[in-house]
Amino acid sequence: MKQILLVFIGGGFGSVLRFLVGKFLNNTETGIPYGTFLANILGSLLIGIILGMAAKNNSLSENHLALLATGFCGGFTTFSAFAYENHVFLKSGDFMSFAMYTIASFALGFLAVFFGIFLVK
Repeated sequence: MKQILLVFIGGGFGSVLRFLVGKFLNNTETGIPYGTFLANILGSLLIGIILGMAAKNNSLSENHLALLATGFCGGFTTFSAFAYENHVFLKSGDFMSFAMYTIASFALGFLAVFFGIFLVK
């Protein structure tokens, strides 16, 4: 029950931060979701650092991982928003933005996780 509460708390903080990042960085004029993109990349980097630290020296308990990795990073990253924004690109016929946003999100997201793990080694 404690871990469920920790995931809930971490997810709440992550979701609020994601909302604020999107509110201030998503460009309503061009429709380019800079905030969502940044949240996904930073969340990927952060989960890499958290899980890298946990693997490196067992310094994080299961409760820490529930709060930080599952809760906060899960609430902060935004795959559902990412999928919807790609739907909007495709529906409007903006295939270049769709391709660039999708490829950059996946590539940089994966690289950010690996870099986060590398940083704590």
